[in-house]
Amino acid sequence: MTSAPAFADHFSAVAAQYANARPEYPRALFDWIASVVPSRDLAWEPGCGSGQATRDLAMRFARVHATDPSAAQVAQAQGPANATFAVEPGERCSLPEASVDAICIAQALHWFDLPRFFGECARVLKPSGLLIAWGYQDLVAPEGVDQALQPFRDEIEAYWPPQRTLIDEAYAHFPWPFARVETPALELEVQWTLPRMLAYFSSYSATKRYIDAHDRDPVAAHTAAIAAAWGDPATACMLRWPLFVHARRKEP
Repeated sequence: MTSAPAFADHFSAVAAQYANARPEYPRALFDWIASVVPSRDLAWEPGCGSGQATRDLAMRFARVHATDPSAAQVAQAQGPANATFAVEPGERCSLPEASVDAICIAQALHWFDLPRFFGECARVLKPSGLLIAWGYQDLVAPEGVDQALQPFRDEIEAYWPPQRTLIDEAYAHFPWPFARVETPALELEVQWTLPRMLAYFSSYSATKRYIDAHDRDPVAAHTAAIAAAWGDPATACMLRWPLFVHARRKEP
């Protein structure tokens, strides 16, 4: 019997920062999910992290089973009473066969063993159930600020895990199961102050890996130059991320 690949844990060390710093997904995404699923009894959210998407899913499904292999991430998770959190890998969950209306994966599918995970999707999805995965690419800041961010991006570039390229490619070459479903064009947008944006950069796995290698915080090193381009740090600026969405429907 072949053993499962080791869990590549890039986020436990920054679990608290991740929970507080990540942007919220657009409400329109969850409204669309609710409009295309066959029913809204149960959603499974593998790779839930600290629950950024869980709360919105729980507003639209009777129950949400949210799982993540990182106990540190799950310890940070919060959700309403109809959301349950469990430390489980995406490739093997505790749900019974044909029990799930929708499987929703937010910014996490690139970490999974895809053949094993897609097999688990086929096991737990109801007939006509949906597999929906989405992610967001690099932050786009206002002109001037965006250029000031480039030296920081360049400095941490080598410290991203290799799976980062799958996000850059928007999961373009994944061996998706089931029939394709048309998805909406969406963007993730926020109004953040400068400290809020810098906290987001501090939650990067690449930032943590850079600090471990150099004993130097790359966010702090570039803050003065970024602040000069930003202006009043208390002034909120519009930031956005290109959002991509994939959906597949299991055969009836």
